[in-house]
Amino acid sequence: MHNDGNVVPLRKAATDPANPSPLARLPVILLQVRDKATQQLRHGLQALFDNADDTLFEMADRARSDVEQNLFFEAMRDLRLKRKNIERGFLEHLFEAFVGLTQYDPAQNALPSSLLPHEACERTDDRERSVAIETMVGRVLSRDGFALDQLTARLNALLGKALEDRHNPLGPSMLCEYFLLAGRNLGVGIKVKLILLKLFERYVLADTDQLYAEANQLLAATGVLPELKPAPVRRAIDQAVAHARSEPAHSEPPALEDGVQEVFSALQALLSHLRGSVAPILEPSSAVQPISTRDLLRLLSHLQQYVPTLAALDDFDLRNQLEQLLTQVSVRSGKSRIVGGADEDVINLIAMLFECILDDRNLPDSLKALIARLQIPMLKVAVLDKSFFSRSSHPARRLLNEIADAAMGWGECDGHARDSLYLRIEQVVQRLLSDFNDDPAIFSELLADFLAFTGDERRRSELLEQRLRDAEEGRARTELARRRVEQALNQALPGKVLPPKVVAFVQDAWSKVLLLTCLKHGDQSAEWRADVQTMEQLVWSVQRHDGPESGMRLLAMVPGLLKSLRDGLNSSAFDPFATSEFFSELEALHVRLFERTDESGPAEALVLVEVALPVALRAADEGMPLRLPQDDAGLRQVEQLRLGSWVVFREDEEHTLRCKLAAINETTGKFVFVDRTGMKVLERDRTGLALELRRGAAWRLDDTLLFDRALESVLGNLRRRNRAK
Repeated sequence: MHNDGNVVPLRKAATDPANPSPLARLPVILLQVRDKATQQLRHGLQALFDNADDTLFEMADRARSDVEQNLFFEAMRDLRLKRKNIERGFLEHLFEAFVGLTQYDPAQNALPSSLLPHEACERTDDRERSVAIETMVGRVLSRDGFALDQLTARLNALLGKALEDRHNPLGPSMLCEYFLLAGRNLGVGIKVKLILLKLFERYVLADTDQLYAEANQLLAATGVLPELKPAPVRRAIDQAVAHARSEPAHSEPPALEDGVQEVFSALQALLSHLRGSVAPILEPSSAVQPISTRDLLRLLSHLQQYVPTLAALDDFDLRNQLEQLLTQVSVRSGKSRIVGGADEDVINLIAMLFECILDDRNLPDSLKALIARLQIPMLKVAVLDKSFFSRSSHPARRLLNEIADAAMGWGECDGHARDSLYLRIEQVVQRLLSDFNDDPAIFSELLADFLAFTGDERRRSELLEQRLRDAEEGRARTELARRRVEQALNQALPGKVLPPKVVAFVQDAWSKVLLLTCLKHGDQSAEWRADVQTMEQLVWSVQRHDGPESGMRLLAMVPGLLKSLRDGLNSSAFDPFATSEFFSELEALHVRLFERTDESGPAEALVLVEVALPVALRAADEGMPLRLPQDDAGLRQVEQLRLGSWVVFREDEEHTLRCKLAAINETTGKFVFVDRTGMKVLERDRTGLALELRRGAAWRLDDTLLFDRALESVLGNLRRRNRAK
């Protein structure tokens, strides 16, 4: 948040031992003003950092790239690590500013350079920051300038100094400067700096009216300009907001916002028929007393410490365990203690959600047991914050969704003890069970760490997948080029009577030259046409032709033909010994053709070429696979698959293989699948894949968010049940 070249540290107090401590020379009332302000500012800073995670998460959610998203995650981690140092540094600078009042000299106290008007700043980042601070300071002055003027006047009267508003230790300019200096070691970019400044305005500068009012009251009560009329009080709604922010962290949950309350009320209406299931009654006539939300959280925290191991998790029923605890409390108190209506609705809804989650076929069974252990932490955060049900970006809800998304590619044979994903999810679960009491901020912290982990894994797998796609693309291009070469050979050779060695040369050697040319330049290039022409000339040159013009043509053709053949073979790094041997044989063939002037000459062994390349038969056969009708159910499912879709293949009665579609080779019609690490595991042709999908030997996994899917299913079940009644 700080640039050493643009921020000048506040002048520290003199420490000359010959002089008494400047702090000792401060009037007692000024120390009281400082301490009162310190208390309020500390609460404001704590609120800032408590809300920074959510704000940065929302920014990461809207990030346009992985790089930008990671910047926000790194900023969150850096902020958590340095939070205490920033809070302490802020207050230290505040204390130094009060000490400096005893030596204040208007001629030597220019405005800190970080707060200069933005025209004086050279770099774009500094200009943006200066404009933001200037705007923040302007808003405070326009809103609470009257109270600040009174405070400055009282400080001048008390100290006998000509102090300006902008050098008032509690003025907005100086408060911003403390924050900038305290955060000078934060390694964040300008975008995050501006976000933090906005939060500073919201949670610290928003309450300057209270800050100045209390300081003025203390000074006026001790006779410092008591005749000044107090500043007008802000609107009641502003005071209510400020008061809500200063409430202790462990008080009962505040009233819900309108949107959150509306969603939760709709849920309660659907859940009303389930009430009473977590309400042990000792006797019909006994007094019934609901426990407070705070007491419910205590009971859940107690249960949280006794969540069984994975092996014994099947026997753990949260509602039964909670009933037993309530029964014990009821027996000891002599009153039937029940859960309040709203809290019981949350319990029932979370229980139904987890029943749906644990029945979800998308989750591998080996990870369902781990996720089941999250039931109590998720219940507690839902009790604390009802926006858990209405806000899709809620950190706890996102953590559950991200775990489920990462687990989609988990294979049953991956091996729990060795797999890094399984171990990381296990760490998350154990951390929540061990450390989550009543501060939901732990979910933001764990979510940031988990997203960083899965982001690293995703980048590694994406790199492998890209290499695979490149390889498949290369294979497709090679297949196309091979077919084009086969086509060229099938046009040049069949039906010709040729020497066997020439046929073998064209099939074994020149076909490779053509293949490389096609791959490098394409079959529409001049290079391709030249190499095909060379092949055609070679074929013509070893055939018998009548007429004197044929001999003249052959004589004219041979030098260029030999050069083209040599150039082509050299470009394909063909065996030079084999090349030399072939050219000797070719020369002998041409000589015999020149010397043979009548039918009585020696006969040359020739063959009639019927098929250019045996591979061509295979290529032709590949074009006639089993064809399915266009409206086939399996084909429709294949058409719905996209790159990144997860598909499960049944290997046998007990084993399945989870894999992701990484490439579709349009040339060969192959669908290529990888595991979650990006390694290729299998490929299928379109027809074979359609048949497997149609008969249920393979099925696509639903990639919608787990929590949202479960909530939709639960709500559907509740609506149907209510309609039935």
